[in-house]
Amino acid sequence: MPPWFRRSTHLLAIAGLLSLSAPAAAQDIAAADALFERGFADMQAGRYETGCKALAESLRLDPQPGTLFTLASCEAEWGRIATAATRFGEYLALFERLTPEQRIRQGKRPELARQKRQQLAPRIPKLALSLPPHAPTGTVVMRDGIALGEAALGIALPVDPGEHLVSIKTPGGPVREQRITLVEGEAKELTLELKETPPPAAPAPPPAPSQLAAPPPDPAPAPAEPDAPAVPAGRRAAVYVTGAVGAAGFLLGGILGALVFDKKGVIAEHCGSGIQVTDRKACDPTGYDAATSADAMARVSTIAFGVGLAGLGAAAVLYWTEPKPTAPAAGARPRWISAGVLEAGPAGATFGARGRF
Repeated sequence: MPPWFRRSTHLLAIAGLLSLSAPAAAQDIAAADALFERGFADMQAGRYETGCKALAESLRLDPQPGTLFTLASCEAEWGRIATAATRFGEYLALFERLTPEQRIRQGKRPELARQKRQQLAPRIPKLALSLPPHAPTGTVVMRDGIALGEAALGIALPVDPGEHLVSIKTPGGPVREQRITLVEGEAKELTLELKETPPPAAPAPPPAPSQLAAPPPDPAPAPAEPDAPAVPAGRRAAVYVTGAVGAAGFLLGGILGALVFDKKGVIAEHCGSGIQVTDRKACDPTGYDAATSADAMARVSTIAFGVGLAGLGAAAVLYWTEPKPTAPAAGARPRWISAGVLEAGPAGATFGARGRF
């Protein structure tokens, strides 16, 4: 390992000479050391993607100047030169905040960082994205999943070489995506196109008012249907709906309960005595994620069981209190009634009602 890549994590952590963020826990420092060794080995072997990701995670757990410098070098070897130049700039800014004793420990890193940054600068591609003048207010432009503010539009911004995904979305409109590829040293300006949305269809004109119809004749008696009971369709539908909601609640609660039980095994292995610490609530990242997921699923499972119980209970009450349908008596004749003019003549007309009761 070259001397400027060596990481002084142990000396700095033990002596307390550097404080870049909140003090890292002992297990975080150990994990950061392991990730750094793995990432550096992958970088030397040419596996830059896995190596850079491991170094980035090591930097997150235990931010150290040596790790930041090594990550910048890995990004440069991977071809992400815009990201690498930014990382070298972060290292140089951090170096300026170190004490004289801490600067001595950095060796040749500052000089190499300045050289690398100067060498990468002319190779970095730049991409300028613009909206057409007729773009509506509230149009969102995103590059590689990151939204660009209005001040960033029309300006050539540094990007890594390779393919980039650009998307645009107007208020109430669909998302349009476009892929753009840039090579080292290329500068590209692109005005994004807006998809024209068809105008909304005009509402249909209201129907013309029809002429007043003559009063219908007296209805003829309808034949009786003795086998057609009056069924409360709305109430029966409510029974089905509430029953289905209740069953779904119990099913969801059971599934989440089983998942919580499975998470308990992971928690036991990655928390407390499982990771050889006395604090039962202390967990490594895997245990912490499992504990958080288990707590959330347990809450949802409890709510689901409550909803299931309420749904089935409501369905049972609606079912048992449903009025029984009644059938008309055999031979009964249907009832009907009609109102109108009973008779008319020269002397006038007689109004009244008639029917069968």
